[in-house]
Amino acid sequence: MTQSPPKTDPMPDALSGTDLPSDSRQARQIARRHLIAEAVMAEGTMRIEDLVDRFGISLMTAHRDLDDLSSRGLLRKTRGVVSAAPTSLIESSEAYRDVRQAREKSAIAAAAMRYLDPGQAVFFDDSTTVARMVPYLAAKVPLTAATYSLTLMAALKDIRDLTLLGIGGQYHAWCNAFLGPVTAAEIRRLRTDIAFLSPSAIVDGMIFHQSPDTAEAKRAMADCAARRILLADHTKFERRALHVMGPLDAFDTVIVDAATPARSIDDMRALGVEVVVAAPVGID
Repeated sequence: MTQSPPKTDPMPDALSGTDLPSDSRQARQIARRHLIAEAVMAEGTMRIEDLVDRFGISLMTAHRDLDDLSSRGLLRKTRGVVSAAPTSLIESSEAYRDVRQAREKSAIAAAAMRYLDPGQAVFFDDSTTVARMVPYLAAKVPLTAATYSLTLMAALKDIRDLTLLGIGGQYHAWCNAFLGPVTAAEIRRLRTDIAFLSPSAIVDGMIFHQSPDTAEAKRAMADCAARRILLADHTKFERRALHVMGPLDAFDTVIVDAATPARSIDDMRALGVEVVVAAPVGID
């Protein structure tokens, strides 16, 4: 059985803050906000009144906490409701996505490693599925890795014999990555052997993302790689998103998990796409 990646705390370091006395007001505030974020991520969407009751806080305190979490890109607050779940127009935060379909993403990432060879130049996007390839990369060095994801930059920087190309642009907290015209332009100045990408949705033979800037960055990576590998768990076939990244048959290989509907697999193969169903891996 393939070794699965180690578990990590999905909450960004920025939420935890610096070391503080456990009885300080600021420490209690940070701990409460961490718990609120975890509660909303577990439920997907919650009423703000329910958070007031659960945590025994005032409505004003709840709104202050949620405003802080929203400013960090972790949650979205609307009238009386707070949400971490994605919609067809808005992608969820990196922290929320990281804990969803964890077993399936780990299986897909492990299967993707067979397409990576030492000595290659590689594009990695900002998806949490692609990020699960990181624990396996040390066995494939030397590599040159290019990414616009700060999360991946932090994870890759200490891998020996891996050359890291960090692609800049305008920073976006919700995905902890750089996006925008500068990012896309810098990607298009590079040429790699292979790109590993993941979409938000697959509909009618096309792949989509909620963010136009993210869709453009991923499209640029696909255009500038000699080989394109798409990583997609079964939930991608159940969703819709607004902005097209490109046609499914532009990818050489699509790696899915065992819960992907047989009809979706047959449809992809009918397009001439190689489809690999990843074997499950254990998660401690």
